[in-house]
Amino acid sequence: MKTITTVLLAGMIGFSGSALAADELAKVQSAGVLKFGSEGTYPPFAFHDASGKLTGFDVEIGREVAKRLNVKAEFVESKWDGLIAGLDAKRYDAVINQVSITPERQAKYDFSQPYLNSKAALIVREDNDSIKSFDDLKGKKSAHSLTSNYAQLARDHHADIVATDGFNQSIDLVVQGRSDATINDNLSFLDFKKQRPDAPVKIVATLDNAEKVGILFEKGNPQFKAAIDKALTEIQNDGTYQKISVKYFGTDVSK
Repeated sequence: MKTITTVLLAGMIGFSGSALAADELAKVQSAGVLKFGSEGTYPPFAFHDASGKLTGFDVEIGREVAKRLNVKAEFVESKWDGLIAGLDAKRYDAVINQVSITPERQAKYDFSQPYLNSKAALIVREDNDSIKSFDDLKGKKSAHSLTSNYAQLARDHHADIVATDGFNQSIDLVVQGRSDATINDNLSFLDFKKQRPDAPVKIVATLDNAEKVGILFEKGNPQFKAAIDKALTEIQNDGTYQKISVKYFGTDVSK
């Protein structure tokens, strides 16, 4: 009897797990809305334009993914350091905000297939000649959102972290001399210089090994992941990705 009960219980648990796995996609399609967590202050990926409308590369990719799931995209904004916690609190279904796919995050969450490669750039003031490489960060101040992968990269190079709310504040602290450096995405920096060409900052080094970026969501939703991956593949294959890429970066970054 004990063996039969155990088998039945295992079967019930397995069935329950399968039902839950299908629930996220079914829930999104039933609601007609795919909710994304977004920082909303990270140009050119997610930011507010002159009219106040949320826009950006990640925002448009998210809207296209939702469109291919036959639902509407909705964005819930949060500071970076609370962005993934918002997923745990079920404030949204997924996070699309230049989230690098790391082993630490994969241990707790699932990711879509990568939709962008992110190369880390070391940024300093134009008149700073003491930092020429990532190794030169030892003992220096580096400005970051505390839970970002760039903050961890700075820690790995023995920098002292200055906490900020995001990229723009990090850059401002470098410009003001309150921080020696910051590390961020090279595409973000290029967009920043396009918007503020007179800002006295420069890139002194980049890492050759680019990090892969994906859409992050809760584990145990294979049908949800398959639907998002299918949407991303379609966006790549029908030229939509390339159009969005050229709009924000001036080039096709899928190559």
